[in-house]
Amino acid sequence: MVDIVVQREVARIDSPPVGRGLWDSHRVRPLIPPGNWAFTDPFLLLMEDWFPEGVFGRHPHRGIETVTYVIEGGIEHYDNHGHKGTIAPGDAQWLTAGRGLIHNEYPKDGGVAHTLQLWVNLPAKDKLVQAHHQNLQAASLPVRHEPGAEIKVFSGSSGSVKASTINHASVTMVQIDLIANISVELDLPAGYNGFVVVLEGDGEIGTAPTALKAGQLAWLTRSDEASSVRICAGDMGTKALLIAGLPLREPVAAQGPFVMNTDAELRDGFNEYRMQGGQFGL
Repeated sequence: MVDIVVQREVARIDSPPVGRGLWDSHRVRPLIPPGNWAFTDPFLLLMEDWFPEGVFGRHPHRGIETVTYVIEGGIEHYDNHGHKGTIAPGDAQWLTAGRGLIHNEYPKDGGVAHTLQLWVNLPAKDKLVQAHHQNLQAASLPVRHEPGAEIKVFSGSSGSVKASTINHASVTMVQIDLIANISVELDLPAGYNGFVVVLEGDGEIGTAPTALKAGQLAWLTRSDEASSVRICAGDMGTKALLIAGLPLREPVAAQGPFVMNTDAELRDGFNEYRMQGGQFGL
């Protein structure tokens, strides 16, 4: 008996333009804008930023995880829990805000940082976990090798290769590097909601297939069964991220950098932040 694997296809392509951010020198591309919670679940937003020093100041978070992936430049970061370090191109920081922290991220050596930042919702039972962070360095990531393909596993698994990243919401995140005209099949667990972002080059997704180029985001069709998605590189090769997670199907109450399940929980969080000041979340 031959197992039939469900193939994911492209459900929709988003091609948001690059616009002005907080300053004239800050550019942004809202790849996943906030607000359509049921469709993007468990993800809250995905922003592509080009920002110089001084754009972002110290700010709090609660109830979410932020995943910051550096495309170009570098980032220095610190928070009020004593975590600090540098994120280099190809690296990511997986930051669990949980019950609260105050942090900042700024370009290394006064340059311009080109980044992606993903917000992952935390399940209600884990909204107030202790804050912690994980530095995911490209050179130390587990890697799946296929002919003409290299798949770095930031979170979850790909084939038999599994990351050690700690997740509160179940998330798979892999970077795919393909040489020209090479294709690869990537597996996804049952029920996961996923998308592909092309970072460099162009390619085709699915068995249909659907063309995708750098700067575009493709949402995949849903499946309640274990499935796979086919990605084929174009003539210049392809670098892309595949990110997918198990929907939480819980109510979302969001205000700025706090995301909880009810408005009352939001009020409690902001009251604690005002009362605790720099000790927020400790």
